[in-house]
Amino acid sequence: PSTGEERLYVAVKARRGVARVSVTTVAVEEIFARARNGVLVAGLISFLLAAILAVLFSRAVSKPIVDLSDVARSLAAGERNRHPALSAPGEVGDLADAVHRLAEQLEARISALAAEQSILSALVETLNEGVIAISPSREVVRINDTGRRLLSIARPIPFGIDFLPREATLRSAISLALSGTETEPEEIVIGDTTLSLTARPLVNGGAVVALFDLTPIRKLEAVRRDFVANVSHELRTPLTIIGGFAETLQDHDVPPQMRAEFARTIFTNTQRMQRIVDELLDLSRIETGHWKPRPEAIRVADLAADVFGRVAASAKAKGITLDTAVDAGAQTIYADRTALEQILLNLVENAIRHTGEGGRITIRTLREGDGVSLSVGDTGSGIAPEHLPRIFERFYRADSGRSREAGGTGLGLAIVRHLVQAHGGSVRAESVMGAGTTIRIFFPDGATAAQS
Repeated sequence: PSTGEERLYVAVKARRGVARVSVTTVAVEEIFARARNGVLVAGLISFLLAAILAVLFSRAVSKPIVDLSDVARSLAAGERNRHPALSAPGEVGDLADAVHRLAEQLEARISALAAEQSILSALVETLNEGVIAISPSREVVRINDTGRRLLSIARPIPFGIDFLPREATLRSAISLALSGTETEPEEIVIGDTTLSLTARPLVNGGAVVALFDLTPIRKLEAVRRDFVANVSHELRTPLTIIGGFAETLQDHDVPPQMRAEFARTIFTNTQRMQRIVDELLDLSRIETGHWKPRPEAIRVADLAADVFGRVAASAKAKGITLDTAVDAGAQTIYADRTALEQILLNLVENAIRHTGEGGRITIRTLREGDGVSLSVGDTGSGIAPEHLPRIFERFYRADSGRSREAGGTGLGLAIVRHLVQAHGGSVRAESVMGAGTTIRIFFPDGATAAQS
């Protein structure tokens, strides 16, 4: 080229010649460069727009699924208040609806199980039997209040069975139940408590132990045995005397004076037996509710004077002084007159039998809260502390030989206790060896007694 530049030529034949056009290659390259840059920019913008749209679309599509996954994980973790949204379209919406129904059913079943668990817990806790649940790993996972009381356990659950009392029969029954073997009910003794033990294996492993307190039953059996033995003994003595003297009276050679003495002895022992039977019948009537008190206001001083008059001869024979000390605020007692008279008579006669020559017996009243305290105290020999809790039992004698010789039936204090309790009151004994005994009785006022 004449210009010395690289040029790009284009020639076109015309009618009268040739048309030629040229342009430098640099200009052509600049045009291509501008076109290439435009294409690259447009492609990049298109890619970015496509990527943004793809992300937005994927999020729009995956969000319901992610939400469903979150709800499912929450339900699995026990969060019952999570439910999926039901606005998603198509299959995702159907899936959300299914999960929603599943959540509602799960919540309903869990609520039902919780209600059943609450009822079961309440039933177990209110049982009079001790209940212990043991896991297959030999841990106590449940124990009710009765079980804790019977076994003296305060440790929180769970705890190993090694913390249970080391009683051989109990440990053996638990081991057999955990191995799947049922055991027959057995009787065990832990401390002062007698228990009936039953252990059963559970279907899915573990065991349940039931404990029933037999202590009151065993005590009642002991009382019954003592009662039968005492009644037999109390009746056998006068019967033996009566039989012996009656047999002697069959001998025609017995002098008339001795016959009269034997007859008096037979009559005395017959009266003794009659008194025992009558007092037993009185106790039975009171205990079975066939006798009801008819309370009224009674002046203690007047009733005490009547009772002292009935025992005056016995007291005078021993030189015993009979006295009353009636508090100004406790001059009357709301009680059944016949019952109160019998209570005082039994207590005063009992005091005379156990008070020595020249002693003193005092009937005293004091105002206490919503009632009156009535006491009969003596200056007799007293009662040993180990006997005090049992002196109100039938036929119980702190000194059996001396009491029987003094003429007591062994039922007087038992009758006193039952008569007082029938009035809604209470009775207790206080004694010091060598100083005397005081029987204290509390009678509630009229309104309080009526409520009782």
